[in-house]
Amino acid sequence: MPRTVLCFGDSNTYGTVPGSDDDRFPPDVRWPGVLARELGPGWRVAEEGLPGRTTVYEDPLSPHRRGAAYLPPCLASHAPLDAVVIFLGTNDLKSRFAAGAYEIARGIGLLVETTLASGAGPGGGAPRVLVLGLPRLGPIAHEGFEGAGAKAERLPALLEQVAGEIGAELLQLGDLVSYSELDGIHLDAEGHAAVGEAVARRLAP
Repeated sequence: MPRTVLCFGDSNTYGTVPGSDDDRFPPDVRWPGVLARELGPGWRVAEEGLPGRTTVYEDPLSPHRRGAAYLPPCLASHAPLDAVVIFLGTNDLKSRFAAGAYEIARGIGLLVETTLASGAGPGGGAPRVLVLGLPRLGPIAHEGFEGAGAKAERLPALLEQVAGEIGAELLQLGDLVSYSELDGIHLDAEGHAAVGEAVARRLAP
């Protein structure tokens, strides 16, 4: 039976094309599609990307985007899960949430704890959890991200701390890839390829 990995994220898991409003990369270009190709037929990759998704924040301008609310039923619907990859935090940088880097890291930690306690793994156990730290931000072309750069710079060290405390694996994408300079917050096709290949290297036996 194939192993299953859930990719839980925002517009960068959905595949939003940088600089566009609604355009979406095709499945084979998006990083979960690259991951599926790299892992091969022994794995099934479930995509759960939603533009605007946050970790724990309700967005009054874009409802139904709170990751903490959707994650439990999402895990249950895809169970049993061998691995869960969590790629969130970019939208938490929006100034309207008034969240510092510490709060963002803790929000990601809450999602990890929810996953580990979900019983959604094989035999009712815990799935393996891999957290993706954010790529390097580019010049942000969207309004509402004031102060995002300073918070993003503090996130890697805080994610290391949180992941170590709760027993999650961490892959720092900032060491590997940058967001597109077209809008500063979305992966281009090359970025998707780099993320998918890096995640595959971490998940493969």
